[in-house]
Amino acid sequence: MRTVDGRVAGRRGQATRQKLLDCLSEMLRSSPYRDVKVIDVARKAGTSPATFYQYFPDVEGAVLELADGMAAETSDLSALVAGRSWAGKAGWQTAQELVDGFLEFWRRHDAILRVVDLGAAEGDKRFAKIRMKVLNAVNSSLSEAVAELQAKGRVDPEVNPAAVAGSLVVMLAAAASHQKGFTSWGVKQAELKPTLALLTYLGVTGRKPAR
Repeated sequence: MRTVDGRVAGRRGQATRQKLLDCLSEMLRSSPYRDVKVIDVARKAGTSPATFYQYFPDVEGAVLELADGMAAETSDLSALVAGRSWAGKAGWQTAQELVDGFLEFWRRHDAILRVVDLGAAEGDKRFAKIRMKVLNAVNSSLSEAVAELQAKGRVDPEVNPAAVAGSLVVMLAAAASHQKGFTSWGVKQAELKPTLALLTYLGVTGRKPAR
């Protein structure tokens, strides 16, 4: 691990760097991204802005570090669909576990995902790349699942597997980022999950689930 000027950071330096990232992560949970300043992060970490700049070029650079760390955990998402069955009751269970895991991943990384979405929406290719990495963790396996069912004659041959998978992943991401907003529509979490699971199962298999 190196500092901004290329020097190798020692154990103490690495600990300081991690503390700065932890403090930034905590601040993003309660403050708008644009309001977070270097001096505030440094103060919260018990150090100086000069120390912050030894490890990060600016707040955005530190946020990208957090985003990269979050994206490294996408194997948790991939495991929800890779190699899983979509047939019968096993398929319904796959859909339920995918939705449950997807929503939980978004809740766990809510603060940094909001910043990633903002950066991607503004056309920042660095954030867009991270967002696609997160979505691709599920998209590729879903597309393969639809294609396999199609090859077995269980899905309409005119269906585009990539389009189905992409549509479902975007739906899940949008719903996950809007979890708190559903309550204003009178929708409880306990009602949201099975609804998303039903839509996902229908999208992949084209059939009602065998419960």
